[in-house]
Amino acid sequence: MRMRKKKHLDERLNACAGVDLGWIPDPVHDNGVQMLDIHSVFGNNNPLHLEIGCGKGKFANTVAVREPDINFIAVEQTVNVLVSAMEQTEELGLTNLRYLMGKAEYLAKVIPPHSVSKIYLNFSCPFPKKSYAKHRLTHERFLAIYREILAPGGTIEQKTDNAGFFEFSLNSFCDCGFRLRNITFDLHNSTITGNIITEYEQRFISQGLPIYHLEAYIGD
Repeated sequence: MRMRKKKHLDERLNACAGVDLGWIPDPVHDNGVQMLDIHSVFGNNNPLHLEIGCGKGKFANTVAVREPDINFIAVEQTVNVLVSAMEQTEELGLTNLRYLMGKAEYLAKVIPPHSVSKIYLNFSCPFPKKSYAKHRLTHERFLAIYREILAPGGTIEQKTDNAGFFEFSLNSFCDCGFRLRNITFDLHNSTITGNIITEYEQRFISQGLPIYHLEAYIGD
């Protein structure tokens, strides 16, 4: 079922033009957006981090406040949700966080090669049916894209509540030549520090569900 467009959505999006980098070009939204000049976007050469599937932006805005010397681009394909994230960024007056609308499979059209120091995959849709596996953000076709945009030494950090998806991800990263570290099957009872709790994560914690976590990087 298609999500109903929020009331006054266009006006709200226009009010957030200062943090909006536009649509990632795809067969539907090919609006002429070219490869981004990251220096021009942020006005500096700070490291670039990317969150794919930012939802309402709690994580993106929190981490951007916490790390002012890091540039962040958050990606979300559901505009009804994304507008809330952008409004929060505008309210906070953040200059190190910007947004792209669209699908991750086209990221390489706008994110320069080897420019991203870290990618966050927070509670991505697990697509539990085997026939939908190619849509999982840790499927080999997406890992090939991440390889293209990650800088040398760059990392991917994943969190999920779905055990099946986590097992799939572990295998997919290994099969595609990534190395793994900071693997835990219960993040909130681990020694890993610095975690920022997302909207979904808070819900899962309240239900007593464990949070799975890993970091992947390209081996030598």
